[in-house]
Amino acid sequence: MSKVMTVSPEDILNHVKITCQIPSLLEAITSRKIIFDTAVQEGIQIEIEELQQAADSIRLTNKLIKAEDTWAWLEKHYLSLDNFEEIAQFNLLSAKLANHLFADQVEPFFYAHQLDYTGAVTYEVILDDEDLALEIFYALQEGEISFQEIARQYIENTEIRRAGGYQGIRQRSDFRPEIASAIFAANPPQILKPIITPKGAHIIMVEEIIKPHLNEQMRLKIMGELFTNWLKQQLNTLEIVAKLIGNQNSPSSSEKLSEAS
Repeated sequence: MSKVMTVSPEDILNHVKITCQIPSLLEAITSRKIIFDTAVQEGIQIEIEELQQAADSIRLTNKLIKAEDTWAWLEKHYLSLDNFEEIAQFNLLSAKLANHLFADQVEPFFYAHQLDYTGAVTYEVILDDEDLALEIFYALQEGEISFQEIARQYIENTEIRRAGGYQGIRQRSDFRPEIASAIFAANPPQILKPIITPKGAHIIMVEEIIKPHLNEQMRLKIMGELFTNWLKQQLNTLEIVAKLIGNQNSPSSSEKLSEAS
């Protein structure tokens, strides 16, 4: 028979404090308050059908196919049905508020920052030896060796080695500035002359430059970014004060200064 250990609310709060999670927790709580308060001010309302769709989306995301799956998930996370509805409501309210505030700004923002959303399909090998990297680059240029061959020989990560150094589709912000400028100036398919960074000498093959399109996925991405930036700005204008149980024994500012000195 397994033993039962009881964890009190005080235990939970103390753990959150001593693991230094309070600042991020306060930011998350304040963000929720900002979203709810702004939604009320803007007159945003939620219909029953919308709330049901939001709840179904949570179930789909967490693979809660059967009713017993949902109950098990709720129990695991110490949630009630009311809590589940609150999660669905908050997700929906956030999405509707983002759309309300920024839907009209998405298209002009996209065209003003179109280069930032351009993608590049690249393959990469990083070497410690700059001279060796240059030698391999010229061998690649002459067709004496393939990129797959140097990837098999010089990449340690098994999965990346098997993929021939494939880095996926990445945007300009995913690269170091000196690498991004070379990649997005390339004429694919093109192998770039080794680029030196603190990580080493990068041999990069640019397979394709993908121009962005303002489809639904891109709209949601931009709207999410605008909403996140707006929320950060709102947080920066606030001074968050928390009233924590058991905080009376915390040292005052003068005590902290005397201890530090």
